[in-house]
Amino acid sequence: MALQHPLPCKSSMAVILLFIALLQITGVQSIGVCYGKNGNNLPSDTDAINLYKSNGIRGLRLYDADPNVLNALRGTNIEVILDVFNDKLQGLNDPARARDWVQTNIVSFPDVNFKYVAVGNEVYAGKPDTAQYVNFVLPALRNVHDALSAVGLLGKIKPSTATYSAVLDNTFPPNNAVFKGDAQGLMNPIVQFLAQNNLPLLANIYPYFSHRDNPNQVPLPFALFTEPNPNSAGYRNLFDALLDSMYAAVQKAGGPNIPIVVSESGWPSDGGFAATPQNAATYYSNLIAHVNGNSGTPMKPGTSIETFLFAMFDENLKGGDDVEKHFGLFRPDKTPKYQLNFN
Repeated sequence: MALQHPLPCKSSMAVILLFIALLQITGVQSIGVCYGKNGNNLPSDTDAINLYKSNGIRGLRLYDADPNVLNALRGTNIEVILDVFNDKLQGLNDPARARDWVQTNIVSFPDVNFKYVAVGNEVYAGKPDTAQYVNFVLPALRNVHDALSAVGLLGKIKPSTATYSAVLDNTFPPNNAVFKGDAQGLMNPIVQFLAQNNLPLLANIYPYFSHRDNPNQVPLPFALFTEPNPNSAGYRNLFDALLDSMYAAVQKAGGPNIPIVVSESGWPSDGGFAATPQNAATYYSNLIAHVNGNSGTPMKPGTSIETFLFAMFDENLKGGDDVEKHFGLFRPDKTPKYQLNFN
């Protein structure tokens, strides 16, 4: 009787081994670190990029097109998310200015490994300091997309925008999540544009704030990946629940196949409730292990989660709550706060 599952031939086995190797490489490359510069005591850009390299950090998010940082990134092959700062969105509603932006900040740096352009960060009508930008995001995104296409970079560099969990409603269980009413006018057309152009959505995912704001409903072990038992929705950690909530909302808005890149996630070591070095070390180390394990989420099992940790350094001039100053993986003197293995 013939075997129903014959052993693969040598060529098939080679393909399988190559696929496994690629999966392993994907896991290794899925961790990046955001490079914020809101501090007056930070190392030089060259020293900062050398710190990325010496720690094997293969991804970086840069919040504004700083030529000093881009020069330091030349030839490093570090994968870069380059942001269009929110206050530049209106200007890029002009196609000519979008072409100039792409020429100046991307084409002029051919030896920088740009991967994504984040056209705006956490723009939301319900957020007072970003509501003014709502009408500028999608036109700017279209124009950056077209500008990248015009110079032949669209396949290599993917434009998107970075959103966050505040735009979601009905997030328990996660598969019930939708975009809030005051977010739909922005998010639904963006999702449809991303779907039409095979582009990902960038999302900032922060279990810390969910735990801080509602510790009775969001236990610390659930936020830190240390809860051994699933909750009633089948989740063992809040990171997956928040990410799947975003996936559910995106699907309902017309993007069932849109991948999500976690463009920020972190835990502060000081400055507020549950902000301790021990909790932060636990969160970062467990998040890295979870992402590199390629287990995916309950909604997307086996799907790699490309993730950027926030942030490289403590930033003593960062605005907002005091915790915002204490998200660094490294101190400004370049010493590590935690013993993390980014590989």
